[in-house]
Amino acid sequence: MKLTLVGAGPGDPDLITVKGIRALQQADVVMYDALVHPDLLDHCRPDALKVYVGKRRGAYSCVQEDINPLIVHYAQQYGHVVRLKGGDSFVFGRGYEEIEFARQYGIETAVIPGISSSYAVPASAGIPLTTRGLSESFWVVTGTTKAGQLSTDLRLAAQSSATVVVLMGMHKLAEIMAVFAEVGKTDTPVAIIQNGTLPDERTVVGNVQTILEKVTESGVGNPAIIVVGEVAALAQADLQSVLNASKIQL
Repeated sequence: MKLTLVGAGPGDPDLITVKGIRALQQADVVMYDALVHPDLLDHCRPDALKVYVGKRRGAYSCVQEDINPLIVHYAQQYGHVVRLKGGDSFVFGRGYEEIEFARQYGIETAVIPGISSSYAVPASAGIPLTTRGLSESFWVVTGTTKAGQLSTDLRLAAQSSATVVVLMGMHKLAEIMAVFAEVGKTDTPVAIIQNGTLPDERTVVGNVQTILEKVTESGVGNPAIIVVGEVAALAQADLQSVLNASKIQL
């Protein structure tokens, strides 16, 4: 009996690790999440059992309390279970909870890290989370805690000079921007990146004061990542306006 947590990466199926692919090829059961690219399941053995256990706001969800015992069930019945999770399973992925639960039943566990969307998606949009002269550090925070509230860490992050990356925060965008406005950062650049690293990736750039209107106009929504900080103005989507302003032609 074995459970292997595999980080599927930020979206693009080519961004999974080689070690992650090898685990998929060896799995008896693959339990995968909503944000996992379907092409990754092509790496599974033809006889492997594939089980969707996605959790997505506003759609059918398999709650964590159901997933944990399912992992144990499939490991006991089939052998090797691969838990395929978007991004990295230890970054807001509740991966450690699954590992801890499985160990209580004597199941061997392993972790294969994945590329986290927290830094890969901004990079895909041309946003460096740190760069000399603009940002020396970055925070990664969740948009919603277990209690459904904004994280208290967000308020601390907003007071810093660091780049702030907010995951799972689009449904609380107005509240998040209000936190930054309260500390006098209404002019701070903000980028919203939808479907990062995928062919239909979209980026909207504004500032704390204007981003809500820009999001409404563009129709950008989940799944998306919020980047707040001076580096957000470097997004590729805003490159043409920079070129126009400086009269540089591509």
